Amino acid sequence: MSTYLLVHGAWHSGQAWDRVVPGLTSAGHQVLAPSLTGHGDKAHLLTREVGLDTHVDDIVSLILEDDLTDVILVGHSYAGLVISAVANQLPDRIAELVYLDAMVPEDGETACDVMPVTKLLIDLAAKSGSDWRIPPPEPPSSSDLFGVTDPSDIAWLRAMLSDESVRCLQQPVRLDNPLAHTIPRTHIHCVVGVPEGYARRPVPATQPNGTPAQVWELPTGHDSMITMPTELTNLLLKLS
Repeated sequence: MSTYLLVHGAWHSGQAWDRVVPGLTSAGHQVLAPSLTGHGDKAHLLTREVGLDTHVDDIVSLILEDDLTDVILVGHSYAGLVISAVANQLPDRIAELVYLDAMVPEDGETACDVMPVTKLLIDLAAKSGSDWRIPPPEPPSSSDLFGVTDPSDIAWLRAMLSDESVRCLQQPVRLDNPLAHTIPRTHIHCVVGVPEGYARRPVPATQPNGTPAQVWELPTGHDSMITMPTELTNLLLKLS
């Protein structure tokens, strides 16, 4: 049995994984998909002080409190920063890092450094009447939200989205533990409908641990856990 810890991206909640969790659990694995502070059942905890460090502490605390080991740690989008920082703190408890269409930072970088277009999102905070809350972005088309195009799925997704703190995008990630470099990495890229300005960084041919990079692709939009949950689940099961 493996332990999968699924970490959602900005604006989302743990509910985003609802279509992936059953396939992993039915295969006999332990699966956790918590909502980060300020989201889902913790939406009421959102303040201007919530930042990347808060979300890293959420996951570190969960791993320690539940005494989780050999964790397959999956981070979607912004959560690539979260899982990187968690691995920096608890490298001996992480079996694999999975970057699902995710930001992959270097030491000292912020979300804005990894993907400069996110700086524009901070402007949304000012437009919303607040200097620290970033509302979920509105896509150019009402028929496409984070790569989700089915009307019923869009409605379901919209219902779970909530504001993000500016601090999450501005706080740098700390990656100074050499033991974290030994953890294998898998990158899963969603290759359909990538918005302009959101191009991901190329994955180096060699992982930090010296092994060849492992990159898989899904022919769908950014929120593949909603649009292609079975295919995503099958990829994740290859790691168990």
